[in-house]
Amino acid sequence: MTPPVIPPPHRWAEAEQHLAAADPTLGDLIAAVGPCTIEPRGDAPYTALMRSVVYQQLSGKAAATIYGRLLERFGGTVPEPAALAATPPDDLRAAGLSWAKTAALLDLARHAIDGALPPLDEVHALTDAELVERLTRVKGVGPWTVQMYLMFGLGRPDVLPDKDLGVQEGARILYGGDRPSPAALLALGEAWRPWRTVASWYMWRAVDRARGE
Repeated sequence: MTPPVIPPPHRWAEAEQHLAAADPTLGDLIAAVGPCTIEPRGDAPYTALMRSVVYQQLSGKAAATIYGRLLERFGGTVPEPAALAATPPDDLRAAGLSWAKTAALLDLARHAIDGALPPLDEVHALTDAELVERLTRVKGVGPWTVQMYLMFGLGRPDVLPDKDLGVQEGARILYGGDRPSPAALLALGEAWRPWRTVASWYMWRAVDRARGE
């Protein structure tokens, strides 16, 4: 099996040096914030997407509570796809899931059972675009969710979630003017290649700093 693509500690340092040289404004932010702390989890798509579906549109604390309740129903561990698929929807709802998220989790389980989700060793042979195309076939999983998996699950270095409001707002704070559109953000991000994942992480940090966090 191919090992997970998890960068060694020095890899993000290389990204920070590249970004600071390519974009001095971003370089000032990097100096103020400090090193990027993304630590990819290396999860397979089934595990990562189950967690992502639960966490969608919720605060971290609320999502963690619901996710914990869900795992408790399966002995405190991530359920096998067959076990999840066999669970009555009302039982999943009792953990605090909405009907939409319940339907999404059951669809995820069906995709896993049918072999439609690539195993982890195959994931590492697929491009970012191929993974977006494959994984968004699951109900309730859109491009943004897959982008978060690419960034925080796999440590892919050059992902720019152009529709993420936090990244857009960070760019507005850092560079001034209006919040950039997805197209404008992609244009801005050309200077950040091949480390757009790390640049995006710093856009979120710009928002945190503006909020005093």
